[in-house]
Amino acid sequence: MAKNKLSFVCIDCGDNFSKWQGQCDTCGAWNTLQEFKEPVQTRNTKSHSNQKGYSGAKELVQKLSDVCLEELPRFGTKNTEFDRVLGGGIVPGSVILLAGTPGAGKSTLTLQTLCELSQSIQSIYLSGEESLSQIAMRAARLKLPTQHLDIAAETDVLAVLNMVSQLKSKLVVIDSLQSMYHPDVTGTPGGVTQLRECAHALTQYAKQNGVAMIVICHTTKDGGVAGPRVVEHIADVMMHLLVMEGSRFRELRAQKNRFGSINELGILAMMPDNGYLKAVTDPSAIFLNRSRQPHPGSMVAALWEGSRSMLVELQSLVVESSQGNPRRLAVGLDQNRVNMLVAILMRHGDLAIFDQELYVNLVGGLKISDPSTDLPLILSMISSFQNRAIPQDWLAFGEVGLSGEIRATPSGLERIRQAAQQGFCHCICPKANIPKTLPEGIKVYGVETLVEAIDALDHIA
Repeated sequence: MAKNKLSFVCIDCGDNFSKWQGQCDTCGAWNTLQEFKEPVQTRNTKSHSNQKGYSGAKELVQKLSDVCLEELPRFGTKNTEFDRVLGGGIVPGSVILLAGTPGAGKSTLTLQTLCELSQSIQSIYLSGEESLSQIAMRAARLKLPTQHLDIAAETDVLAVLNMVSQLKSKLVVIDSLQSMYHPDVTGTPGGVTQLRECAHALTQYAKQNGVAMIVICHTTKDGGVAGPRVVEHIADVMMHLLVMEGSRFRELRAQKNRFGSINELGILAMMPDNGYLKAVTDPSAIFLNRSRQPHPGSMVAALWEGSRSMLVELQSLVVESSQGNPRRLAVGLDQNRVNMLVAILMRHGDLAIFDQELYVNLVGGLKISDPSTDLPLILSMISSFQNRAIPQDWLAFGEVGLSGEIRATPSGLERIRQAAQQGFCHCICPKANIPKTLPEGIKVYGVETLVEAIDALDHIA
């Protein structure tokens, strides 16, 4: 009789070990190895090629060029930002993991989506954390159409799949994966064994029956999905819903997407009256809420997120330090890149700020790593150091190299066009990004070096 194979799995990275140890050799985490039992299937290797099911294997193989290419069918969520991050909508048979911190709005977003789509698609909301009355109260507060949506409170994953099969549902929400358990597997809900088996069961059913599943997941302190990494690997889409610091806006990003780009950014606004998550179709409007009078250290940057341009305000504060080691703090930007830009500015911009404290901030609570913010960030530092305000109808974009050159960035024309639509009249950008035909109402200054960019800034009236 076959015995269960015993192994130990790290709940942080998902790596397997033959015996328990205090520290994971792969990720370096302590006390993260948990016991995992998996069944061992015996097979007669001598008659392996003659077993039923293997004799017709050649018939299952075909040339890659003979595979029929069909456009993936999708259905929209009736939320433009949600659809944008998904790549155009939900693909039938796909498994979408939606993770986020408590209170970010994961349950609200999925409940909104199902209530809207249940009028045309057979949908069911399965909760393992809230009672049916709690879900009904939230739907009533959000004023959602609830006549066609099926809901149930169940934590047994086999019972969940049985419900979905009987109701012939095509869109399912599981809230949440950490509350589900598999009756044939040992361990408590949320453990490594249970998470792995429940994820496999849900994914297998979704693929075999063409059912789209949105699975809500808990997160760890560092923002990752709680449980083994195999849960993220088997999913088709891995999304994070984040709260922008100090605001009612939510940031929706995809860390993995087999049906679209992972660079898309969706912005949602939580309505103060009922908590409804509304799509923000013009994110530049919320990141450009500036005062009427220009202030030193403020500069607008043209970012490129996914398939659209976004205008955001960068702020810098350069003050004389009273300590031997001046502080440099970055909020919303990469700290190491900011330190690099300071060194470039001192070397190629001939600006001695080695004894100055530096504080930079990306307004709106957004966190980005776009290198096109290099040029506007350096210009904002110069503005603050010289105590000279830049007019509010100016903006910039461009990557700055270590030798002081200004490198071209993708989608330059779209950034300039977006700036012109927002009322900007002047733009400093890489010379290679100057379009042949400029949008009406905006003047572009093409620069190739940091010195040229500083000279363009000096000619501001």
